[in-house]
Amino acid sequence: MLDENEFDGVYIIMPPYHLYDIVIDALNRKLNVFIEKPPGITKFQTQNMADLAIKNNCKTMVGFNRRFIPLLRKVKEIVEKKGPIIQVVSTFYKNMYPNFLYYNGAVDILTCDGIHAVDTLRWLCGEVKKIKSVIKSYFSNIPNAFNAIIEFEKGATGILLTNWTVGKRIHTFEIHSLGISAFVDCNDRAIIFKDNREEPEIFSAFDITKSKQFHRFYGYYNENRHFIECIKNDKEPECNFTDAVKTMELVEEIYKNNISF
Repeated sequence: MLDENEFDGVYIIMPPYHLYDIVIDALNRKLNVFIEKPPGITKFQTQNMADLAIKNNCKTMVGFNRRFIPLLRKVKEIVEKKGPIIQVVSTFYKNMYPNFLYYNGAVDILTCDGIHAVDTLRWLCGEVKKIKSVIKSYFSNIPNAFNAIIEFEKGATGILLTNWTVGKRIHTFEIHSLGISAFVDCNDRAIIFKDNREEPEIFSAFDITKSKQFHRFYGYYNENRHFIECIKNDKEPECNFTDAVKTMELVEEIYKNNISF
C-alpha cells in the first residue's frame, strides 16, 4: 500500500509490541504518523522513533486522548485563570481480577494503560523534578497498583493513584490552584469550587462537547482533528513522539523509584 500510493499521513494502530518496525518503515518513507499509546514498549524505542521523525521532518502524534477531552481542557483553562496549577491528583482504578495481563503479558499494566493517568499528570503539571512511588502486586505476582508522588519543576505536586484490583473503572482528576479546586469525571461532569463559596460551578461533559457520543466527549474526535490540522498547517502536534519520550521516561522513573519492599 505504501509503495503504491501517496499519503499525507498514516495511522499505525496495533498492539505496541508489533508497532516499532512498521513505524520506522513509515518514518523512513518520510510519512507523518499517528500511533496509539503506548508509543512502543520502552523509552528507548520511543526515543529512536522520535529521533528519526526529527531527522526526516515527519509530523508525529501519540493518541493520549485525555489531553483532548473538551471538559478537561475547559477546566484546565478555568483553573489557570486563577493562577498556576499547584496540585493535581490523577486517579485511575479498574478491576481486572484475576487476569491482569495485557496482550497475554507482552506489556505491563502501567506502560500499556496506566500511562493515560501518567501522561495527563505531565500535561497538567509540566516537567518532572523528583519522584517517589509505591508499587504493589495485590492478589497476583503481577504489579497491579502504582501510586506515586511527583514534584514538578514549576512547583506543582502530582499524585498518581492507580489500582487494577478494586471495585470498578474510575478515572478522575483533581486540579488545584490558589482559591480554586476542580474535581473532574470526564465521563460525566466537573465540579469547581472557588474562594470558599459553598455552591460550586458545575460543567457537564455533554454540554461542553454538545454531544453525548463517546468519541466526541472523550477526546477521540478532537485528537484526530488535531493531528489532521497540524499536517494541513505544517505545525507540530502537541503530543508528538519527542514529547511522548518524557511520558515513557516518567513511567520508567515510577518503576525505578519504588520505595516499597
